[in-house]
Amino acid sequence: MDTMTKSRFFRLWLVLGSVFMILLIIVYWDNMGTAHFYLHTSLSRPHILEPFPSPKPGDEKYFTASIEEILEKLLSAHAKQNVLLGKKVEQPSLLASSKPVLSNMEESVRGYDWSSHDAQQSPDPDRRQAERRSVLRGFCANASFVFPTKERSFDDIPNYELNHLIVDDRHGVIYCYVPKVACTNWKRVMIVLSQSLSDQGTPYRDPLDIPREYVHNSSTHLTFNKFWRRYGKFSRHLMKVKLKKYTKFLFVRDPFVRLISAFRSKFELENEEFYQKFAIPMLKMYSNHTSLPKSVSEAFSAGLKVSFANFIQYLLDPHTEKLAPFNEHWRQVHRLCHPCQIDYDFVGKLETLDQDATQLLQLLKVDKLLQFPPSYRNRTASSWEEGWFAKIPLAWRQQLYKLYEADFVLFGYPKPEHLLRD
Repeated sequence: MDTMTKSRFFRLWLVLGSVFMILLIIVYWDNMGTAHFYLHTSLSRPHILEPFPSPKPGDEKYFTASIEEILEKLLSAHAKQNVLLGKKVEQPSLLASSKPVLSNMEESVRGYDWSSHDAQQSPDPDRRQAERRSVLRGFCANASFVFPTKERSFDDIPNYELNHLIVDDRHGVIYCYVPKVACTNWKRVMIVLSQSLSDQGTPYRDPLDIPREYVHNSSTHLTFNKFWRRYGKFSRHLMKVKLKKYTKFLFVRDPFVRLISAFRSKFELENEEFYQKFAIPMLKMYSNHTSLPKSVSEAFSAGLKVSFANFIQYLLDPHTEKLAPFNEHWRQVHRLCHPCQIDYDFVGKLETLDQDATQLLQLLKVDKLLQFPPSYRNRTASSWEEGWFAKIPLAWRQQLYKLYEADFVLFGYPKPEHLLRD
């Protein structure tokens, strides 16, 4: 064997050894480095891996296979293992959920007002789902329909903008949560499925048993933006493999009604964080207040609250996003979930929540494990938009629609003509 051949074999085995060591580091870090999160990924459990074939002279293509293929094999092996385990473990019986106990003020304000209008229920859920996905894909492919960030690729999305994509590796599910669209209860469902949180060592089985403060704790969930810290330069490859293989879903609602719900939740209830960060600047900028109470309780006692008009002014002010991106509670859905870069398998709507939740849990094959928590209905929901926007100037309403137009169009919500003309 000449020197050149030996050198070639040495380089090949060096590449193979490096890849193997990196994968070992990933597995170690997944098991040890983030154990305090109690989050499980596809690389954190044993896998049935196919053996590497013996190298042959000149067979360099095998060793230069893309990392995507390696990770895809790992995920495939993990999926097969889950199927085998599922045959041995009896699924728990169906759990009935009870309504959470809320004060009257909370129930009327905190986002349990889920219907914007009397939703028309399609007799064929599969057809309705196909229509929603068709509308979304059609406008994403329509070159004449343009909005910021539409044309960028998945690789162009900054890591910090992927923080709403929650991953459940146990069942192969990715959920993009949208605040004010039943996300608290869908996060609870994801916690139960992923077993990412336990009570005295026992994973939660009923979504409503999970305390609210844990549901919105970012350390509870495995999200795409955490992948870089775990997997380094392999993170985007791993994301793409999961996006290809997993079932991806999101829930949306009428954009204007979502804004009203966000306003009621964050500015009509005493919320110290939102008072300090948003209410004080709004009151100073748009209500000409120079001296304001230090706490939200003092402000409410003095009758000082942000008006809905102040909130709309804040959204339309071009200086607002020069300081910081919109808060997630009023950020556009297409900026949270990137529907033109991610091909969602299921698009749920709050207006048809009960039907969609049942259909989705069946699609995920977890309907025997849990039920989606019951929803609440607001008695005056059908007149929300007209009442709330009655005192908002027409020009502002038209500007606001342009700001949220992409969400209206992509998710099939009709243009609110009654609000956009005299």
